[in-house]
Amino acid sequence: MDEQYRRAVDAAAIFSETDLAGRITYVNDLFCEVSGYSREELLGANHSILNSGLHPDDFFATMWRTIALGNVWKGEVCNRAKDGSLYWVDSTMVPVLDESTGRVHRYLSIRFDISEKRQLLHSLQWRVGHDVLTGLPNRAYLSDLLEQALDYSRVESVPLAVCMLDLDGFKAVNDGYGHASGDLLLVEVAKRLRTIVRGEDVVARLAGDEFVLILRFVHDMPELRAALHRVLGAISAPYSILGKDINVFASIGVTLFPDDSEDAQTLLRHADQAMYVAKQSGRNRFHLFDVVRDQEVKATHQTVARVRQALLNDELRLHFQPKVNMRCGAVVGFEALLRWEHPQNGLVPPREFLPFVEETDLIVDIGEWVMEQVLAQLSRWQKDGQRWPVSVNIAARHFQRTDFFDRLKSVLERHAWVAPQLLDLEIVESVAIENIQHVSTCLQACQALGVRFSLGDFGTGYSSLSYLKRLHTHTIKIDKSFVRDILHDRDDLALTTAVIGLARAFGREVIAEGLESIEHGELLLRLGCEVAQGYFIARPMPASEVPGWVEAFVTPIQWQVLDQAV
Repeated sequence: MDEQYRRAVDAAAIFSETDLAGRITYVNDLFCEVSGYSREELLGANHSILNSGLHPDDFFATMWRTIALGNVWKGEVCNRAKDGSLYWVDSTMVPVLDESTGRVHRYLSIRFDISEKRQLLHSLQWRVGHDVLTGLPNRAYLSDLLEQALDYSRVESVPLAVCMLDLDGFKAVNDGYGHASGDLLLVEVAKRLRTIVRGEDVVARLAGDEFVLILRFVHDMPELRAALHRVLGAISAPYSILGKDINVFASIGVTLFPDDSEDAQTLLRHADQAMYVAKQSGRNRFHLFDVVRDQEVKATHQTVARVRQALLNDELRLHFQPKVNMRCGAVVGFEALLRWEHPQNGLVPPREFLPFVEETDLIVDIGEWVMEQVLAQLSRWQKDGQRWPVSVNIAARHFQRTDFFDRLKSVLERHAWVAPQLLDLEIVESVAIENIQHVSTCLQACQALGVRFSLGDFGTGYSSLSYLKRLHTHTIKIDKSFVRDILHDRDDLALTTAVIGLARAFGREVIAEGLESIEHGELLLRLGCEVAQGYFIARPMPASEVPGWVEAFVTPIQWQVLDQAV
């Protein structure tokens, strides 16, 4: 190399020359300075003296193959200095050709020290994946760590626990002692968590006072409970922060894989849900996520969404079950019962979908739809000269709304040509006694509009005489669970007899549900109950079938001949 060029390279770069066997034939001062070796130690030595051991064998094999063919090789190489420290160089290897033969006869190496740049890059990468305050993995890095742990657990069939930890009382520390104390407390909590978990476990900080633990190789529940109790004990031990004694506790939510066989983000969400349950139950405790309950909730949400769609798609139907006076055979009214005409499953009974929506506002929309449909049907029957009252079951959530009266009034006004007395609203006993003052007031206001009320499921709740006195319903319905067994169960017979007696004493009409045979009817008539409904009389039917059924209905002769006085 020309001397001028060599001086220029020596001033700017780590420079060396190597023979074809890889022995060093020349090094500049900067090479010696960075490597820590003297010129005497380097000259004649093989370049492998600098091997850090971090690169695989094929890394250098590729490099030597490239330059041996007369091509330039460029790359970043990690070398090991004489004192054992590592340093990175950006290296360019240049083969020098013999002008007479055209063959490679030596190699020049021009290197630039990039250790500081690599360290800065590593620091930036570390900051991307770690919480600067505590040094723990942050949310971004936690996702990778959890995915890795889950992959291992799936392959090796070993369980792991994902735990969400939130400090109880941390806000009070920030407010009372300042954010500097709060930060120091978080650092101390992180230290304690790292100390308490095993080396293969993971501790991460999400944000604020929320931490995540990934506990691997959790073999059984006793082992998990013991580990969590150790964590709770470590967190709840007193802290001394800037000369102040501080106490905080932890609420921990836990979900177990593979019992909870979801993806990483869902597991974190489930642990978070369980943590809130623990927090609501009191501080310094943990709560295990209930997978079965979660599946039930998901199924409920899916059903609610589908029923809401059914209402919008006009898939709901009303069927009508007759109420008859058993003695004279007169049809005295009907009960409107909901059905779902499912596109794939056919006619679905209410027990298969109503329980899922009773605790949602969808039941209110369905209730108002039912009243609209019933009033429209009453209008059609009224035009045909029929005035059959129809009862409608009103759900607790619907009736207990503060605007129930106003909504009912609006519905009646939209069907002003229908006599309000033909609409019978049925509330069950348990609803009536939940808020007796509100129910009583609302009931009286609605009755002033002309509608009638029935008290259903009577006898299944408290059945207090004081409740019955305050609830001025027109009718009391004997629950079918009593009527069904009155022929052979003395207790049910006694209860049915008592309900009939109460209805008489309070001047209420009484109707029996669930009539199943002629014998049931005979006994009820003897007890003084003349009106009944049930499958023996008729199953619920579409409105189009009602007139024909009424025309053809004849009461059994056994009921007709009974003496009314009996």
